[in-house]
This record gives sequence, C-alpha cells and structure tokens, in this order.
Amino acid sequence: MAPSDMMDGRIGAIRSALEENNFANVGIPVSIMDMTQEAVDKGVAKIKANYASTVSKGRLKQEEMDKRLALIKPTTKLEDGKDADIVIEAVFERMDVKQDMFRKLDAIAKPGAILATNTSTLDVDQIADVTKRPQDVIGTHFFSPANVMRLLEVVRGKKTAKDVLATTMKLGKAIKKVPVVSGVCDGFIGNRMIEKYGQQSLFLLDEGASPQQVDAAAQKWGLAMGPFAMGDLAGLDIGWDIRKRRYKERPDFSYSRIADKVCELGRFGQKTGKGWYRYEAGSRKPIPDPEVEKIISSYRSDNELKTRTISDEEIVERLIYALVNEGAKILEEGIALRASDIDMVYLTGYGFPPYRGGPMFYADSVGLDRVLKSIEKFQQGYQGSQWKPAPLLVKLAKEGRRFND
Repeated sequence: MAPSDMMDGRIGAIRSALEENNFANVGIPVSIMDMTQEAVDKGVAKIKANYASTVSKGRLKQEEMDKRLALIKPTTKLEDGKDADIVIEAVFERMDVKQDMFRKLDAIAKPGAILATNTSTLDVDQIADVTKRPQDVIGTHFFSPANVMRLLEVVRGKKTAKDVLATTMKLGKAIKKVPVVSGVCDGFIGNRMIEKYGQQSLFLLDEGASPQQVDAAAQKWGLAMGPFAMGDLAGLDIGWDIRKRRYKERPDFSYSRIADKVCELGRFGQKTGKGWYRYEAGSRKPIPDPEVEKIISSYRSDNELKTRTISDEEIVERLIYALVNEGAKILEEGIALRASDIDMVYLTGYGFPPYRGGPMFYADSVGLDRVLKSIEKFQQGYQGSQWKPAPLLVKLAKEGRRFND
C-alpha cells in the first residue's frame, strides 16, 4: 500500500469514541464499533457533546458539526470494518484481550488493510504474532483526551512493513497530530519514561513529602501539572493494573505501595471523586484530603520509614532526571531515533514546558556532567539501587558532549 492510498478511505475503530473526531474533522469517513448498542450510543453521545461544546464557544458552525457527524457510522458489527483501510483497536489494556481482537480483525479485514493497536504499554510484536499479516500491524498510541492531545506515538514492530509505517505517519499528520516513531518496548517512549518519574514521586512520599508539595514544585518549575494531579486525571486504576503486572514480571523494579493503598480504597481519581485529592461534583480542582494524609502516615509507620524535610529543588531534580536517565537508555537501545523525538513526545503529550525544550534538551542545557553527579548522589540515598546511570549518559558526560549533538 502506497502512503497515499488510504487517505480518502474509511477508517474502522473499535471502542474509541474520541479518536473518531480526529478523522471526521478532516473529512475522513470513520466507523465506531463496540460490542453493545448501549456502549456505541454512549460513544456517539460523547462525540456529539464535544462538538456541541465547540459550537457553543463559537469555534465551529452548526452545519460543520452536522457534516462531521455524518461521516461517523456507529455499529455493533465487527464485520462492518471489512472494507476499512485501517482499523484502530482500543479494547481493554490486557494482552489476551488485544490478541483475541486481532485474531478476529485478521479474519475480517481486507488484504492490505492496516491493523493498528492503541495500546499504551503492551508488546506490539506479540499482538502482531497472532495474525497472518504481522507486516500490516502497527501501534498507534493516541494520548488522552484523543480529540485534544497532539501526540501520536507510532510504534513500529519488528515485522511492520515500511509502507505501513510511512502511511501511518502520513495519516497522523493528516489528522493534525504530531507522529513520533517508537520501537517496541514496555511503555514505548513516553510511558516507559513516565514510569520512572512516577516511581520517584512515590518515593518522595515515603521520605516525607506530600502530594501537594510535589505537585506544587513540579508546576512551579513549569510542568502543566504535577504527578499526583496527573494520576487523578488519567485514572489511578490504570497505573495500578500496570504495577500488578510489574510485580510479577519485574520483581527488581521497586515501588512504594502507597499508591496501591489509595487504589484499594476505590480512590481512582477524578472519575470517582477521590484519588490523591478529592473533587467537588462537576469540578476538576484538586482539593487536599486528610484521608490521604492518614493513608500516607500509616504506610510510613507500618514500614518504619524515617521522614525528612525535602526541598523543592530535590523534588524537581529527581522527577526530571528520572525522565532523562530513562530517555538515555531509550536512545541507546534505538527505541527512539534521536533525542529530539523524545523531547517532542514530552512537549506534545505530557505537558512539558516548551521553554524547557523537552527533558533531553533541558539536560543538555544544564550540562550532562551535572545531571550525572546528581544521579550519583541519589544512588546514595533512599532506594538508591533504582538509580543506575544510563551508559550513554555516563559516556556523553565524560566526553563533554550532549544528547542533541
């Protein structure tokens, strides 16, 4: 399939309401499919509500809204995607569920159709391997909310064909996303790095910081929101599911269990009205919650953790340098092609302040020797074994070079 062949064709999507806006907005017909009529109706209602809100703000005319809605076809039949040029799956983030869906898609999709998965962490190669056409399988990781966020991680599997990659990149630009190519690894570029960031944010709670102190320090430095407010927005149950998998697959990857304690109480963030913060009905404003303070205090006491005063400077360094160090490993492994790709992921998908230039650019501006010295200092502190300087960082720091050379 040539990169231009699919641009006027129909797109099929599985359980992905907000992604449909992206295609309809640029005149591409799209189907939205779910297993029940109720689920489909909810998806369509969400799309209509988003468009109606845009119309009410004067940013879209009613006739344009109607035109875009006419391009969206709701269905409960998987077979309706048999003529689609690309099918984007967005079922539950579990390997067995993804593989089952791809077996079904492999059976019904036309020859040459691109089979894309919206997985945020899972192995695209394992998903491709259950099909008879692994060369047509690719990852298209849309960021939430998909109708707003500009980033699109395009995940190239070991068997993904060059024309499939080129077509997907062109499609990403056509729907006004910023597509960035990633290799296959757990979490790809963005979520693999953010896991280390989240790991450090929880260790900071172990040692004496509060969620609001960590978030305030991160925001003051320039991030759109801190790690705990971000977790509440995304849904804490998502991270909980990933940690449960980590406990089995990677026992060497250490976590504070404070986040688990929060989730065990059904506090999943904004969607439940309580997470690291509490939320008033209809409001997204995080309000510090004494109940969370009790959870943290009990956890420290039960685990005999000693607390100390932690500066905002240390908070920022540990959060940002955790990103940088993992980014260096991603570069060295060839998961990202260049440092600027990593920076683009964070600038367009994670609320990284544009004037900082992205985590790798920021590290270059600070000086990689200084970054390395800080990491070596953190190795001597709490959970220091989790700070292993990336070989590439060590090499470049000693040579006085930069990631972006």
